[in-house]
Amino acid sequence: MVRTHPSTPDERAQWAATMLAHRGEYGLISRLSRANAISRPTLYAWRTQAEHALTAAFTSPASVPPITPQLERQVLTIWIAHSSVRDIQSCFQALTAQGISLSTITTILAEAEQRALHVLANTAPPSLRALALDELYANQRCGGYLNAVDVHSGAVWASAGPLAVDTDSWILLLWELQERGLLWDRLTMDGGAAARAASRAVTPELSIQADQWHILHSCGQLQGRLVRQLRTLQQQTAVVARQAARIAAGHKPRGPNPKTDVAAHAADVAVAQRLVEDVGFLMHELRRLLDVVVLDRRGVLSAVQRQEELGSLLSMWAEMVTSAPAAHQCIVEQLLTLVTSALPELLTFVAQLDRVQADLCSVLAPERQALLAWAWLRRKGLGWTVREIVAALPADWRDAARVLLMAWADAVRVSTAVERWHSILRVHLTVHRRLSSGRLALLAVWHNHRVFTRGIHKGKSPLHLSGITDAPSDWLAALGYPPTVETLSQAGAGAELALAA
Repeated sequence: MVRTHPSTPDERAQWAATMLAHRGEYGLISRLSRANAISRPTLYAWRTQAEHALTAAFTSPASVPPITPQLERQVLTIWIAHSSVRDIQSCFQALTAQGISLSTITTILAEAEQRALHVLANTAPPSLRALALDELYANQRCGGYLNAVDVHSGAVWASAGPLAVDTDSWILLLWELQERGLLWDRLTMDGGAAARAASRAVTPELSIQADQWHILHSCGQLQGRLVRQLRTLQQQTAVVARQAARIAAGHKPRGPNPKTDVAAHAADVAVAQRLVEDVGFLMHELRRLLDVVVLDRRGVLSAVQRQEELGSLLSMWAEMVTSAPAAHQCIVEQLLTLVTSALPELLTFVAQLDRVQADLCSVLAPERQALLAWAWLRRKGLGWTVREIVAALPADWRDAARVLLMAWADAVRVSTAVERWHSILRVHLTVHRRLSSGRLALLAVWHNHRVFTRGIHKGKSPLHLSGITDAPSDWLAALGYPPTVETLSQAGAGAELALAA
């Protein structure tokens, strides 16, 4: 056991001062050791400690390098590339051969977070928007990140967490959006019960559009089980043939429950093949009837006609459930139940389109709407844009056709926008494990000001697509970190090197 000397700090300070004052005097350490019952190594250690304390007391503190605007832009640029604080420090050491303290990086990020919270709280589009709501669970299931994203532009209007994923949290988030001046006329989401309850409490007049992708994906999984069962039966054909050959040769079949009837097995395979084809046909028809525009020999289907078609589809599905083999009946019944329960919310967008199509009948006859629908359904394969379709029409069609085409383009059926935002958040959650409200706001500001480099929205950011045309294209400039002269000169030098190469 280590024993400490029973002396006071004042006594040790006096002895240390005596040893420093009489350094080099012969016999001093020995006299102090005998007089006070202190070992010589202890006295030497106290003297060294006192020397270090005096040196530190009279040494001027190291000057902290100032945080320049260029340094702030560099730190934030590295951080947005999924970098942790220590990764930023390592990057500066490797690229600039200059060290940067962790406290400096933390200070820069903390200031940027406060600016991002202010920017996000004061950003609202000028027009009605369609929102996609969804939550993202982090590594710990104790909470989630609640997100509200613009369906058409992809702009993030709110991202909060980690919070309890319940109705109260969603209500507070929606109230905050309303206080900021954000207005929405449509909502889309997947099966989140808390978000649905909050939406009905805050905006009871709005119908909720269920995400079609999630429902069709679940249907595709059940359909895949039928295909795998058919494939298993087909693979058993050779085994059944070998078992029948053994019986014909006078041997016993192998296995606990052998199949030996080749004709019966072929009939089972044929029934399963027909069932898979029938389900595939019904799924194809379901996707067609859930599309924005449904066109057949009668023209563009109205809401009533679409509902009649879906009723016939469900009737055929119910008949198929009763006629399906026992081994496959459960899966077909699950498909029917899933589609029937989700169908009302999958068609919320139809009512608005039906009103637009009915209002335009006086200036755009049904056969003209059918022609526009034919072009609309083939626009991607033919590489046509809405502007090109309108330009190819007669002059007296164009105004009404433009309204109809824009209504079709504006229809909301999926919540893909919020899923894209989740794909960005997941990477940062993997690195940081947890994101504060400030970090979420910082990511949202970067995402909202990020300019698309390709595609039909090339040169525009999500805020531009939301109607905020004066939004800066540089997210750091939006936070109050404009590019410095050094940054601009470095960018110019990089461009000249690229051209020279």
